[in-house]
Amino acid sequence: MNSSRRALVLFSGGQDSATCLAWALSRYGHVETLGFDYGQRHRVELDCRTKLREGLLAMQAQWTGRLGDDHLLHVDVLGQLGASAMTDDVAIAMQADGLPNTFVPGRNLLFFTLAAALAYRRGLDVLVGGMSQTDYSGYPDCRDNTLKALQVALSLGVDRPLTLETPLMWIDKAQTWALTHALGGNALVELVRRDSHSCYLGQREQLHSWGYGCGTCPACQLRARGWEQWSELS
Repeated sequence: MNSSRRALVLFSGGQDSATCLAWALSRYGHVETLGFDYGQRHRVELDCRTKLREGLLAMQAQWTGRLGDDHLLHVDVLGQLGASAMTDDVAIAMQADGLPNTFVPGRNLLFFTLAAALAYRRGLDVLVGGMSQTDYSGYPDCRDNTLKALQVALSLGVDRPLTLETPLMWIDKAQTWALTHALGGNALVELVRRDSHSCYLGQREQLHSWGYGCGTCPACQLRARGWEQWSELS
C-alpha cells in the first residue's frame, strides 16, 4: 500500500469500476471518485454509485479513512456529436467500420482529460480506469497503447506526473470476478453482483445469478459469461 499517493477512480457504477475502486482503496492512502452523466441510456448506473460507495465503506474499516469525495460531471456534449446505441434509442448493431454502435468516439479520452483537470485541482496523482483489452468490444480508446500515450499527453498538459492505472487491462471478466473476491471476499462479490450495473439497456427488473440486466445485450452477456466461468472454478 502506498499511503503517499492520492487516486481518482473513474467510477461509473458498473462492475469494472466498482472492482477498480476496491482495488484503489487497497493500495492508496486517499481515493476520490468521479462519475460522468453523458446522457447514457443506462443512466441508472449512476444511481448505483452511492450504494456501492456506502457498501465499500461498511466493508473494511481501513477503507473508511481512505475514501474521499465523490464528483459527478455532466458531459452531454458527447450525445451532440452523433447518435450511438449508448445515448439513443436505437438497436445495438455492428457498424461498417467493424465496431459496435455502442462505441462513443472519444468518450474515454474526454473522461480521462476531465479527470486529469480535476486531479490537478484536488492534488491527486493517480487516475484509475476499468478499461480492458481482454474482454471488450474493440473500442480503440480502451486499448493499452492508447492509454499509455494519453498518460504522457496528460502529464505534459498539466505539467505534473500522472499515472493512469488500468488494473483490469489484461484480465477477462471471470478473472475480474476473481479479483473482486480476492479484494473483499464473498461480501464484495455480493455487493458488486447486486448493486453495480452493466446492462446497456438500463434494465434492473430481473436479478440473475450474475446481477441485474436484460441478459441479452453485449454487456450482460459478457458479465454473465464471466460469472459462469468464475463460478465453475471457484
